Amino acid sequence: MNKTQLLTHLKNQGFSEEIIKAFEKVKREEFVPKEYINEAYEDYPLPIGYGATTSQPYTIAFMLNLLELKEDKNQKILEIGSGSGYVLALVSEITKGKIYGVEIIKELVEKSKETLKKLNYENINIINKSGFKGLKEHASYDRILVS
Repeated sequence: MNKTQLLTHLKNQGFSEEIIKAFEKVKREEFVPKEYINEAYEDYPLPIGYGATTSQPYTIAFMLNLLELKEDKNQKILEIGSGSGYVLALVSEITKGKIYGVEIIKELVEKSKETLKKLNYENINIINKSGFKGLKEHASYDRILVS
């Protein structure tokens, strides 16, 4: 499947224009290891290293839909288990608000920070720690996503 086919697939599932536009803008291949770039737009999870995966695009779209995100620079979002940072980028494209990610695997934090910085997502802050108890130091949040 290529990106156009994935976008058509998600549109056919009835996801909002905002969600489709986010998937259109964010390049999944930026968030997966090089050996999976040819599979970046398949609708299944992909390994990102250290026993972790980036979720299936349909599942991500479904979660984003449930969050009922609004384009609002004052909206504050937390994702627990931020992995590669792909979902954080998608959330950022929809809300433009302040976004926090918590990830326990240090190497994933470093890689996702590097990727998001390269792509100019300055409104995203990723913290390396267990998300078991959330991220109280930046609370309260308008939405929380547990991945």
